[in-house]
Amino acid sequence: MATFSKVKLSGSTNGRLIKVAATATTGTTIHATGTSSSIIDEIWLYAVNSDTTARKLTIEFGGTSSPDDLIEFTVQPENGLYVVVPGLMLTGTGSAANTITAFCATANVVMIGGYVNRIS
Repeated sequence: MATFSKVKLSGSTNGRLIKVAATATTGTTIHATGTSSSIIDEIWLYAVNSDTTARKLTIEFGGTSSPDDLIEFTVQPENGLYVVVPGLMLTGTGSAANTITAFCATANVVMIGGYVNRIS
């Protein structure tokens, strides 16, 4: 029988929002899966833009290849949280973790929060 647990993003300190500091690939680390290919991470990410201008956010989901691994989203200014990853799943490869990173056109104005539903 599968075990289900809710965990914080590995790039987060105590569950707090992660400030996207990177402006190009490879981005700021948001979450890294474990190395086990038998554990599934269902990932929910939300972004907020504290700036007064809309900003393009790029999520690198498990890699940095374009277009395969990229999720692009324009985060509107001062308008609350936007869902940018709605429960997509990612696992480790068995020998290495898969990593989710993010970069934004402007550093330190977009923050990402969320959680992982870990299924093992």
